[in-house]
Amino acid sequence: MRGLSDAICRQVAEFRAAALPPAAAEAAKLALLDATGVMLAASGLSPEVQPFVSLAKAGGSGPCGVLGTGISATAPMAALANGAMAHALDFEDAFDRSPGHPNASLVPALIALAHAEGPVDGIRYLTALALGGDLSCRLGLALRQEMEQGGWYPPPILAGLGAAVGAAKLLGLDATATRDALSLMLCQSVMPGEIKHSQGTVIRAVREGFPAQGAVISALLAREGVAGFEEPLEGCSGFYALYAGGKFAPEDLLEGLGERFHITELTFKPWPSCRGTHAFIELALELAARHGFGPRDVLAIEAGIDRVQQMLVEPLARKQAPATVIDAKFSIPFCIAVAIGQGGVDLDSFSASALRDPALLDLSGKVSAIMDDNLGWQRGTGGRLAITLADGRRLEASCTTALGSPEKPLGSERLIAKFVDCAGRAARPLAEDKARALADRILDLENCADVGALLRA
Repeated sequence: MRGLSDAICRQVAEFRAAALPPAAAEAAKLALLDATGVMLAASGLSPEVQPFVSLAKAGGSGPCGVLGTGISATAPMAALANGAMAHALDFEDAFDRSPGHPNASLVPALIALAHAEGPVDGIRYLTALALGGDLSCRLGLALRQEMEQGGWYPPPILAGLGAAVGAAKLLGLDATATRDALSLMLCQSVMPGEIKHSQGTVIRAVREGFPAQGAVISALLAREGVAGFEEPLEGCSGFYALYAGGKFAPEDLLEGLGERFHITELTFKPWPSCRGTHAFIELALELAARHGFGPRDVLAIEAGIDRVQQMLVEPLARKQAPATVIDAKFSIPFCIAVAIGQGGVDLDSFSASALRDPALLDLSGKVSAIMDDNLGWQRGTGGRLAITLADGRRLEASCTTALGSPEKPLGSERLIAKFVDCAGRAARPLAEDKARALADRILDLENCADVGALLRA
């Protein structure tokens, strides 16, 4: 295992943009489109991000934009604010196989550096995004002990390490400095699992602000010559020792490195809630449409879940009546209730008033869960639903993967429509024609001479 970090950082530093596979470039463009739209929407819809935006503004003017607000800030502070927006609505892309959100801190970090270090052309930007996102996915795939065993919450930790490497690539750092950036990110890369258990906190919503800012700081300090560790990943007290008891598979990190990019396997969310709730939203909508029942017809609902989805139903009383918007988005009972009670799930579905809606709370209170790890789906991505109606009928459906996955993709047109809807909800909304024009330019990013200028406008 010795030399593993060196091998990875050397490959990243020496990777030439011309070698980026077309499929990886296309996936990177879709990731940027989706992430930018979600951040724009959060600027106008999420009160949880406002302290981060205010702090960025108070930190003084700089070359970087806080998306959707017209505020300028320094690179670290812009990354903090945009990173908080990236997950605030729980609408960003996901990597189901780990699972994780490889772009939630990476894209905000790269946007900040594209503003600060410009001009950064589209090919350079896409290459950094593809390499950083791929490493985040690989870090998760290589785990042979769940990080949760140590009390950690993996997605922001994995995403932050990938973001640091992507930021190093954007800055053009050599292999040693890239390893330094990875090491410096390891010094900041923490996220306790307590965010899953605390009822009142909204940290779970804005969590990606911290790794996004850390990635920018790590790459900039590495460029200034701050030395890191020789073995940040494989060392006796490195990443895998600290977070996974030293249990990992190096081959999952190295196999196809620079040739196969896991960001081509991303899931893009059709609904703004935790990925583990999506199968149940899809099944609830499908059963309601097929059988024509309404909320008042429902007697009981049984959700068949796996171990990953357990956090979305426990403690059951709390998940049936969530106290915060982000907790509602991490609740299978409440998401099922929204799907049936509102006839759909969108950015208007989760609000303070929805959390107090007696009809939704009544329906959510009828949901129970049964654990079954042998249901045949990938961790947290499938589900089984059984709905008992007052007339005695029992309706059942199941799926192994929910809409938006590589097996059931949304398609570019639906992603563009999602972007337009999100951009129209920004603190400074974009008109539909301007949003569509921006989407077209993002999807043609390889011909963009200055990504920072494009996104600043």
